[in-house]
Amino acid sequence: NWHLEIKNSKEKRKKPRLFKAILKTFGRSYVFVGFLQFLYCVIFRRFNIGDTLLYIIKSSFISYLPKIGMRIRIACCSIIYRKILRLSKAAQGKTAAGQVVNLLSNDVNRFDFVTIWLHFVWIMPIQTVVITYFIWEAVGWSALIGVLAIFLQTVPVQSYLSKLTSKLRLKIATRTDERVRLMSEIISGIQVIKMYAWEKPFEKMVQAARRHEIKVVTSASYLRGLFLATMVFSERTSLFITSSILHTPFLRENRSTTVFAMAQFYNILQLSMAIFYPQAIQLAAESKVSIKRLQNFLLLEEVDGDNRQLNKKSAIINNEDQKLGINISNGSAKWTSNSIADTLSNINLHVKPGKLCAVIGPVGSGKFDRSLTILGELPLTNGSLAVGGDISYSSQEPWLFVGTVRQNILFGQPYNPERYKQVVKVCALKRDLELFPHGDKTIVGERGVSLSGGQRARINLARAVYRSTDIYLLDDPLSAVDTHVGKHLFDDCVSSFLANKTRILVTHQLQYLRDADHIVILNNGKIENQGTYKELTASNTDFASLLGGGEEDNENEESKKRLSNQLSPQVTTEEDDEEGAEADENAELISKGKMKASVYFKYFRSGSSPFVLILLFLVLIIGQMASSGQIIGLHSGQIRKNLEDITVISLTMNDTLGLNATQIVQPEILDTDVAIYIYTGFILGSVFITSIRSVFFFKVCMTASKILHDTMFGCILAATMRFFDTNPSGRVLNRFSKDMGAVDEQLPKALLECIQVLLVMCGILTMVTIVNYWLLIPMVVMGFLFYKVRGIYVATAQDIKRIEGITRSPVFSHLSASMNGLTTIRASQAQEMVSKEFDSHQDLHTCAWFLTLETSTAFGLWLDCISVAFTSVVTFSFLILDTDEFGGNVGLAISQSLILNGMLQHGMRLTAEVVNQMTSVERVLEYTKVEKESDLETQPIQKPPSDWPTMGMIEFDHMNLKYSQSDPPVLKDLNFKIKPAQKVGIVGRTGAGKSSLISALFRLARLEGKIKIDAVDTGTVGLPHLRSHISIIPQEPVLFSATLRDNLDPFHDFPDDKLWSALEDVELKEAVSGLDYYVNEGGTNFSAGQRQLVCLARAIVRNNKILVLDEATANVDPQTDAFIQGTIRKKFDQCTVLTIAHRLNTIMDSDMVLVMDAGRMVEFDHPHILLQNTESYFYKMVQQTGRNMAEQLHKIAEEMYALPFVLVF
Repeated sequence: NWHLEIKNSKEKRKKPRLFKAILKTFGRSYVFVGFLQFLYCVIFRRFNIGDTLLYIIKSSFISYLPKIGMRIRIACCSIIYRKILRLSKAAQGKTAAGQVVNLLSNDVNRFDFVTIWLHFVWIMPIQTVVITYFIWEAVGWSALIGVLAIFLQTVPVQSYLSKLTSKLRLKIATRTDERVRLMSEIISGIQVIKMYAWEKPFEKMVQAARRHEIKVVTSASYLRGLFLATMVFSERTSLFITSSILHTPFLRENRSTTVFAMAQFYNILQLSMAIFYPQAIQLAAESKVSIKRLQNFLLLEEVDGDNRQLNKKSAIINNEDQKLGINISNGSAKWTSNSIADTLSNINLHVKPGKLCAVIGPVGSGKFDRSLTILGELPLTNGSLAVGGDISYSSQEPWLFVGTVRQNILFGQPYNPERYKQVVKVCALKRDLELFPHGDKTIVGERGVSLSGGQRARINLARAVYRSTDIYLLDDPLSAVDTHVGKHLFDDCVSSFLANKTRILVTHQLQYLRDADHIVILNNGKIENQGTYKELTASNTDFASLLGGGEEDNENEESKKRLSNQLSPQVTTEEDDEEGAEADENAELISKGKMKASVYFKYFRSGSSPFVLILLFLVLIIGQMASSGQIIGLHSGQIRKNLEDITVISLTMNDTLGLNATQIVQPEILDTDVAIYIYTGFILGSVFITSIRSVFFFKVCMTASKILHDTMFGCILAATMRFFDTNPSGRVLNRFSKDMGAVDEQLPKALLECIQVLLVMCGILTMVTIVNYWLLIPMVVMGFLFYKVRGIYVATAQDIKRIEGITRSPVFSHLSASMNGLTTIRASQAQEMVSKEFDSHQDLHTCAWFLTLETSTAFGLWLDCISVAFTSVVTFSFLILDTDEFGGNVGLAISQSLILNGMLQHGMRLTAEVVNQMTSVERVLEYTKVEKESDLETQPIQKPPSDWPTMGMIEFDHMNLKYSQSDPPVLKDLNFKIKPAQKVGIVGRTGAGKSSLISALFRLARLEGKIKIDAVDTGTVGLPHLRSHISIIPQEPVLFSATLRDNLDPFHDFPDDKLWSALEDVELKEAVSGLDYYVNEGGTNFSAGQRQLVCLARAIVRNNKILVLDEATANVDPQTDAFIQGTIRKKFDQCTVLTIAHRLNTIMDSDMVLVMDAGRMVEFDHPHILLQNTESYFYKMVQQTGRNMAEQLHKIAEEMYALPFVLVF
């Protein structure tokens, strides 16, 4: 219906309306249930149909209404997810992951509640007209005065409050979007934040976002408090109006005959006008805001469903005969129509079928944009694009999702054992799978956090290769792997396994260009040159020398044989997808048993000090005393002569949708006028105190919510990296979005309602005890029965609610993973598969939610049945006993039983709801107990000098590293020393422990033994102090959505001229407009190489004595690599530099080389010395690069060895 609405709107040139689509889909069933609700509220209850039958009718529509809301929510979630899969790149840039998470966690949840109340918008006016008629029949024209008075004090006030609430709701949603977006970025980049010691700035950013959010939430809560207060005192004021009317001379003679009818009808009006109708319009207003936000998202720009093109000028031809290959003619493209300059300009490219085309170019040259254009992600503004066949795509940044290694490779494709084994072999994954604890059934964490960079890259490549297509678009898959593995991938995979396929290889590894059929050189979005290897070598372009320098010999047969043997062991893969154990270390833990009292205590203790809590308790008690005082005042005001038998005082609800009978007391002796004055005083006091206590209570709850959020965030920020490796981002975001949303808005309301009902019950019990203490006996029996039923319900509902919370997390994790891998999903045409996976996660959550609704309905029905049975017992007991009891006391016994009966029912429901909502507090508190990193502050006695480290000497003293206590050591007995200002290269096969060495230096995991910097044990230094004095350029450059200034210096410690100087040093000054240039989420408005240069600028700004390069130049072209290496030599010549690298030429000029294998140091010496030993690991690695390259590397090492090493202090 939504797609039909879009189609019709386009024809009528109108804006599509999501509400209209929802109405078409669910309107008929919702109207039918609304008709049942109308019959119950207006017709059946008027004609005194039996209570049991009424409760059965009520339970039928009460059960069905929230299910309709659930179906609307599920439908909206589904179209949101499918919309994400169609979002254009430009729309993705405008849409943060946090915003979408908020849409799915908070906005759509409004439908679960609005459907329960919405029908009262039209039922209330009809009900008011009918009741007004009956009151007019009983008392004449005075009915209009009473009805008008109740109407004026409820409907206009509540309508105004609801209007304000809807405005605040939009502000809350926007500010929650901002906070969740920020949280999403922090979780994704947490390792970089920790290594840069940037926790404090990000903590301030989140606290500021939370402060802005909670400010609006608090305002909305105060309005909600006034709304609840109105619900309480409007009943009392309506009775006050009733009494005042009855006190007029006109009604003196009819007082005893009209009291019952007046009180009954005014209470029905009070329920409709003060409770049901305001609740309906408030939820309707909030739902309207949510529908508008959902609609705005659904109307974002998307790719074309047929050809994935946005611009009709772009002619895409899908030529299935495979004779075309790829042809771009005069192609120009840009990200948005508003952009002035084209991203790609005048591209002319023809790739013949079955040929290999290599694309090279400097950082920011447009290689990635050209790939997106072929994939249909980037629209052409001019020219045409012809693609002959299907495309398989391997992204530059590996994308993995939570699942087994095999699932990541197959990605929805049928399992073909023979092809699968071939792909595993040619992608050099055999040895890795042997080392994994469960082979290819090993669970891969989100973004592949449990794998090394090379393993992620090869699994990402294997996914593209396994898919049998006509064209393979491989975006730099060779940079993240070792030299010999890269050679294997190129020879066995790209050149051999994919032979006769059309291949486009974007690469910075120039040694492979000789084997390419066609080479394209891109620069500044234009093709600078193209041709064969020989043609470009003979040309006069700047790349000619680089092409020659990157030349690599074919390996000799012995080298090939050695590599083949290394990669040849048989991999253990299961023939059947269902066989084999899947080790899911990432399963979310679930609490069991009853809700602990400590959860309630910690919640309220977070809200304020004990003194304030005591004051709040006193205000609640005083408010109830004022409310009970009204009853006493009204008791006293009845005239003995006219009311000698009974006096009707009040009615009360028996549940959220019903009411019961009246309170009856014996008359008092106070003068009527005096009693009316007393009653008036209590009414005014009740209105004032009830309003004050509601606002006061919400203030305490908002403080608690703020403290809980900040505490949880502080604990998450201080958590170990192991926590983030084992918990997907969706699971963590679930706590910060859905659970915090419940703590912010739903829990305080449920708590206040519950407390108010409990206080009213206490007031009734007190009054009953004063009038007739024998009535306590049947009430205690009833209370016991309700308590037992509640105990059975809560025990079940509490665990179901926990399960519901846990089954919600995979929905967000899947959403987050899909947004990260959107290009790969669309290129693999896996939209249907991931949509089904999303639906399965939703179905699982729906099962838990459905159980929640069913148990709640069953609980309500049992309470109703017990109420009917108990009332019958109390009533018939007087007939059976046949006592001479005073009639007023008999009436009092029955009425008080009914009142307390209704109160207990409502109270039981509310206490159960509070327990359910407190589950969110419990889940938030769980994250305050996560394992934290060691001391953040250095002990004063052990504090190193302020200028530490001054030399940069590093010593590993029998150091072992574990990622968890139960795991075996990843690094084993490392024992070596790095002298000040030495340049050390760290090499080893993928998974050898090179990156773990960096984790050890930054203390990101458990250490045994010591690491000393300038003779200071880093274990005694606070983590911020340690990490802030070591600079790093990480393997995966991370930028945050903030200004460029904040990305370089979030502490604002350095002047602008120093930041500009750093940008100038890395040649980025011309690429940005200023330090206030805004960086998009994930740095998407920078290329991968430019992001790496920003990280280099950070290191230059900090100017520490120790610099770590974690494969920092793996994804940049040789020119940029040479530029970065030159900048490092120039800027950090007096610093200790540790370089992890796959390109051996980048570390051959190092003073020392550390060779790692299986977590151990196997060699540590000058590269020239290591090369003298033909049996050394390092010698074999160099020889595997080929004869010519090996000779060049030998020469570089020999020349550097001849230079004297100057020790700098």
